[in-house]
Amino acid sequence: MKSLSKHIIVTFFVLLIGQINIAQNKVEQIDKLISVYAEYGKFNGSVLVADNGKVIYKKGFGMANMEWDIPNQPNTKHRLGSITKQFTAMLILQLAANGILDLQAPITTYLPDYPKSTGDKITTHHLLTHTSGIPNYTAFPRFFQDESRNPYTPEEFVEKFADKDLEFTPGERFNYSNSGYFLLGVIIEKLTGKTYEQMLNSNIFTPLNMHNSGYDNHADIIKNRATGYERNGNGYVNSRYLDMSIPYAAGSLYSTVEDLYLWDQALYTNKLLPQKYMDLYFEPYIPAFGRGHYAYGWGVGYNNIGKSTDSIYTIGHGGGINGFNTNISRAPSDKSLVVLLSNAGGAPLNQMTQAIRGIMHGKEYSLPKQSVANALLTVINDKGIEAGIEYYKTIKDSENYELIEREMNAMGYQLMQSEKVEEAAKVFKLNIEAFPKSSNVYDSYAEALMTLGKNDLAIEYYKKSVDLNPNNQNGIDFLKKLGADVSEYEKEVVVPDAILETYVGKYELAPNFVLTIRKKDGQLKVQATGQPEFDVFPKTETVFYLKVVNAQLTFNKNDADEVESVTLLQGGRETTGKRLED
Repeated sequence: MKSLSKHIIVTFFVLLIGQINIAQNKVEQIDKLISVYAEYGKFNGSVLVADNGKVIYKKGFGMANMEWDIPNQPNTKHRLGSITKQFTAMLILQLAANGILDLQAPITTYLPDYPKSTGDKITTHHLLTHTSGIPNYTAFPRFFQDESRNPYTPEEFVEKFADKDLEFTPGERFNYSNSGYFLLGVIIEKLTGKTYEQMLNSNIFTPLNMHNSGYDNHADIIKNRATGYERNGNGYVNSRYLDMSIPYAAGSLYSTVEDLYLWDQALYTNKLLPQKYMDLYFEPYIPAFGRGHYAYGWGVGYNNIGKSTDSIYTIGHGGGINGFNTNISRAPSDKSLVVLLSNAGGAPLNQMTQAIRGIMHGKEYSLPKQSVANALLTVINDKGIEAGIEYYKTIKDSENYELIEREMNAMGYQLMQSEKVEEAAKVFKLNIEAFPKSSNVYDSYAEALMTLGKNDLAIEYYKKSVDLNPNNQNGIDFLKKLGADVSEYEKEVVVPDAILETYVGKYELAPNFVLTIRKKDGQLKVQATGQPEFDVFPKTETVFYLKVVNAQLTFNKNDADEVESVTLLQGGRETTGKRLED
């Protein structure tokens, strides 16, 4: 018996050591993955990963403040953007659990001054699930230029969207709306007599010991608060100022990866809500993210693990606000958590999360690639444009580098700002060769040619740009300025309703990414997964374009003259999605 016991003990320790080595290997892989993202200038922020409810990795990368060389740490405070919505939803559900609010009552019950013509049709449930039909204020024309720097009281700002027509009948469908969550904050204040900030502190942050989270008032002195930055070529610039009364209950909070771990753990308990309301909190209510759904302040659904076709059910949300982008991803099946907070904007956080989950589950995953544009700019600055072009030719098709049209374009404009217009023109020409179907690359090259006084060539390339994107008003205006005939670009194209009807449906461009096409009052509309709905306008009978972004849709027919797919042209790249069956 003694020898058997000894054998069992030895076997136990061998298994234990093996498990420790596997866990250490995962941590090493995660650290290497994020380190490469940081090395390539694709991530600057803080990370936390938990598995089975335990933190296995947390670390900061890059600088919280680049001017003072203050590094990011796990306790660095980042603006959260739309991750705020899950906290707003929690406060609303607490009011419902206490019998103070009815989720199905019209919002005019709590906001009697809100227009009854729309408010009587909208419930708090509609606001929570982005199904109210209230237009999204951050999508208003020139919103960021005209409004984002101005301070408002919540009541004052509600007037910016309260009188606008609904985009659809409440409850009919999903359309992401910051306006809805802004209203939820106002409802919280009306029903409690306290500010939104006070309610957050008393009902969530203090009970959970989330002492490093709060409302990001610009005037407050907040220790360890990160500064927000945006990419500019292969460098950074300070992000534009945003008055934090604008995002309010839709996106005003700051936190740390460590505090968000405390939040994650509390959501497995009933510290904040009875189980009945916790179930309501995470219930999938309406299709919103391709194969996913929207709950109350959360996106829920299956997401791929690494490069494999295997998937895991996650509860998560992303956020983006001037100088910051964020992501929280929870998987209840193994109580795992991935939190990524970036203070340099535009980091590929979904891609990073997918790779981290690949590591955690022992699946193949993708490492990031270096930027061709950044590498090219370094050589141009050090050795000149001709050396840069030669170097570009050696790396543009390399497996270790990634050629992105917008990065090349931004780099060209950086050269123009440095009065290196000849060099910029040559970079724009490279971009045309790489992305011949992008309207933007022709427009940029034409601008450089015009600056160099080569007006005939500028006209030629502006016309190519407008041919690809009829909504390029900038190109049309410069053609007029250069004396070119633009009558062909100002003709209205009309497509019969019967043909428009044949395009209505859903088209899957990638897993969890669907374009939904619908028609209302003779106008064709498109909504991509997790994004607002936009009008599309005919260029020809089968080709349509958007006015809010530089994108184009081509509907493809089969031999039976039936629409079977749609091709999205954006950023110089084409992606075709098959039509899904109803």
